Amino acid sequence: MITDPSQPARRRRHGKQLESELLTAAWDELVETGYARLTMESIAARARTSEPVLYRRWPNKDQLVLAAIQHYRDTHPVPLPDTGALRTDLLAQLTAVSEALAPYFAIAAAAAFSGLLADTGLTPAQVRDQLMGAHPLPPDRALYQRAHDRGELDLKRTPAAVLDLPFDLVRHDLLMNLQPPPRARILSIVDDLFLPLVRGA
Repeated sequence: MITDPSQPARRRRHGKQLESELLTAAWDELVETGYARLTMESIAARARTSEPVLYRRWPNKDQLVLAAIQHYRDTHPVPLPDTGALRTDLLAQLTAVSEALAPYFAIAAAAAFSGLLADTGLTPAQVRDQLMGAHPLPPDRALYQRAHDRGELDLKRTPAAVLDLPFDLVRHDLLMNLQPPPRARILSIVDDLFLPLVRGA
């Protein structure tokens, strides 16, 4: 076979790089077309590959979609703020996390209710655990450790449930509303609920 030197050589993709590009293509296709209209063929076309390449890694589209949603979550970490104070650190972190993950929650919920649940045979709780993990919005312990070192928080006396509370409430709001909580809601979580519990610990 004679190649045309005027045309760029097709880049061969392998291993983790190929898998990442396939999952990104699947996510983009999910966002653009929705779960019901998405096919292995459409994902392969977007990824510029063949369907057998997909089937060698995922047995069907629902397993590929689950993997694509998880990949999006894992590849979009939120930078940890460092404002110098526990309150402003937490406000900044909750705001950044909710804004970054709102599209993820919306797409995951839309997929679940447009056929993903039926196709996988999983319960809503099982799909939730696969897509979001046991703690999809875990508090970054470095944030609390810095506050402890500054004397704003006693980690030895503060229960883990209290430390998880702000993130659990934001997760609840994201699941219920599929959009970031309003600024007033985040202020209330921190000022009216979390900080009084911490100061009383």
